[in-house]
Amino acid sequence: MTFNSLAFVVFLPCVLGLYYLLKLRGQNHMLLAASYLFYGWWDMRFLYLIAASTVLDFLTGLLIGRGRVDRRGAIWSAGWLLGAAVVFVGIDWSTMSVNGALGVWTVAGSAGMIVVGWLFYPRLRAMEEQRRRRWCLFFSMAGNLGILGFFKYFNFFADSAVTALHSVGLDVLAPRLDILLPVGISFYTFQTMSYTIDVYRGELEPTDRFLDFALYVSYFPQLVAGPIERASHLLPRLLEKRTLNADQFARGCFLILFGLFKKVAIADGLAPCVDAVFALHDPTFGDVTLGVVCFAFQIYCDFSGYTDIARGCGKLMGIDIMLNFNLPYFASNPREFWTRWHISLSTWLRDYLYIPLGGNRHGNWNTYRNLMITMLLGGLWHGAAWNFVLWGFFHGLLLCVHRAIVPRNAEPARGVRQLLYMAGFFLLTCYGWLLFRARSFEQIVTMSATLLRDLGDWTISIPQRPAFSATFGLSLLLVWEAQQYLRDQQLFYRRIPLPIRAWYYAAVLFFLLMGLTNAGGQFIYFQF
Repeated sequence: MTFNSLAFVVFLPCVLGLYYLLKLRGQNHMLLAASYLFYGWWDMRFLYLIAASTVLDFLTGLLIGRGRVDRRGAIWSAGWLLGAAVVFVGIDWSTMSVNGALGVWTVAGSAGMIVVGWLFYPRLRAMEEQRRRRWCLFFSMAGNLGILGFFKYFNFFADSAVTALHSVGLDVLAPRLDILLPVGISFYTFQTMSYTIDVYRGELEPTDRFLDFALYVSYFPQLVAGPIERASHLLPRLLEKRTLNADQFARGCFLILFGLFKKVAIADGLAPCVDAVFALHDPTFGDVTLGVVCFAFQIYCDFSGYTDIARGCGKLMGIDIMLNFNLPYFASNPREFWTRWHISLSTWLRDYLYIPLGGNRHGNWNTYRNLMITMLLGGLWHGAAWNFVLWGFFHGLLLCVHRAIVPRNAEPARGVRQLLYMAGFFLLTCYGWLLFRARSFEQIVTMSATLLRDLGDWTISIPQRPAFSATFGLSLLLVWEAQQYLRDQQLFYRRIPLPIRAWYYAAVLFFLLMGLTNAGGQFIYFQF
């Protein structure tokens, strides 16, 4: 199920209607069921992975933080894992029969893991505290990264290894697996890992309320494309009573409207033009420029639109979801860009990778190394392809160069100078999006050569142009974000006279409705 689908138009009011009728415990149980329904709409079998990740991190969190698991938590965990194996994988609901060998092996494997855990538990409890904590952290990291690596990266690394062997004259076949990539696996895997790491660091108390923790892992608004919520932020909001007022409700409705406007009117309206450019074998300078700039706004409106809708849904339930985008194309340098773009991922990489590697504490060269490692792995997080690694390297290089040439205490640019820096860095960002969107290394080389060789040739060879809704909708968005940037306030519009606001809302709604004629597409970040 997606936010821009007819199913969601029916799903959300039903969920909200039940939510407002229930009290806290009932609300959480209903939201958990709704979240599993939301995710299972794609493929029910992959709910088993969410259940397995939930059980693993719930148990390891308790063993790290308290050194034990009570009977109630153990029963819930075992029942949840085995039940998920039976219901989501073991049964073929179309025929009401056993789902072949996959179902049998999944149920048997789950039962085996429960038995192994039961046998190994006394040994864990008997360990010295620090040793037990380290072992449990290792189990959590190995389990989560093992699932992520198997489903997302196995074929990529197998193919890369075979290519490397072929280059030295060894003829081997790649051991490929015919597996689908579970939607949003990178997001919820990083989210559950952050919980265990925070408990290990002593920054968070583990919860013994299994169903509430399961809701934290699977909360549907941000489940498949973020933001990557920290347990320290989201879990207390799920454990405590929520209050909803008219201001929150109005803000939630506006965020949903604005997110759909970004996605349907702008992103989907730019998509055919972008696809046409990146399908060309011999593009002109004008083609590449048009395609890359359109993709820059397509991916921004697609991803930030999803976040706006997710935050809006949360607001309607009295649950705050973190801001994930803060005017990223108004950044004037790479360091500022990564405080504005995909904030939940950039802060995750900073706190759980860059700083543990040493951050900037051990001299410039170690800092450059840590930046490059962080950005390379950040690029790889986006997808199992070398162009994502190259994109990460590009941004890592920008961060290193900026750090080398700009003093840390330098005064920020103002006025015309700041505008020039913004424009220059936007061009660099767009080239990064070329690396990100390209279908092959050969296409990167071809398009890069075109930009250098045919500078100034503005011939456009594709018949596709940005849709009417995208062209005028983007103009509306840029005016809005310029005001937001100049006033440095997310809620600046509340000070604008009501008639002007009403006009703007009507224009947004008009272009959203115009955008319904665009070919609808899946949110780009679902593939990550």
